[in-house]
Amino acid sequence: MTQANNSILLVEDNQDLLNLVNINLADQGYQMHTATDGQTALDLYRAESPSLVILDIMLPKVDGLEVCKQIRKEDRLVPILMLTAKAEEVDKVLGLELGADDYMTKPFSIRELLARVKAMFRRMEANQTANEDLPEVLRHKDLELYPNLRKVVLNGETLELTSKEYDLLMLFFSNPGKAYSREELLNEVWGYTYDGYSHTVNSHINRLRSKIENDPSEPEYVKTVWGVGYRFAEKEEERANA
Repeated sequence: MTQANNSILLVEDNQDLLNLVNINLADQGYQMHTATDGQTALDLYRAESPSLVILDIMLPKVDGLEVCKQIRKEDRLVPILMLTAKAEEVDKVLGLELGADDYMTKPFSIRELLARVKAMFRRMEANQTANEDLPEVLRHKDLELYPNLRKVVLNGETLELTSKEYDLLMLFFSNPGKAYSREELLNEVWGYTYDGYSHTVNSHINRLRSKIENDPSEPEYVKTVWGVGYRFAEKEEERANA
């Protein structure tokens, strides 16, 4: 099973919206696979191994949140963009907690969706290129990153990070002490900046901290810079705390 580098699995039960998005993405040169229910989506995902998944939350047979959860059990890194007709924050947060990389709330503009998709593919390509010039392993305290494997190890145990959690940690790891605003993190890690999406950054930071910090309320690695955003601990802090 070969993974095409521009393949997309689009899962949406509204046939009109499915056709509209499918046509526009196909016109951009993407190889498209479509499904209108969750079970078909899982079957197609396993058969085609797409590079990106666009996933509606409200689906027949198996809902989008469960599809996201199942995909994440099998693949930690494939980017997942969730679509939701609901405006409640709980749906967005739950999708992100299950491993989605991003979300869009309906109704959305096709132009913005295309921009998001292009940004996700640019990030994938940039990550592949950047990893070629990095050392085999990066270390800080008890945390180790293996760029070529996209693997993170804490105290000798491999962590289960999603693609965006890893990308955030890689950015912080590579720039210790540098403070990033939420808008800068959106631009660096997601590849775009839109008003109203800083919540995406906050949710990912919280989930990342829950996995790498002994006490997420008193983080050693990813620290809050009040009034600005976040930064990674510097080496001097490690020596001072030794």
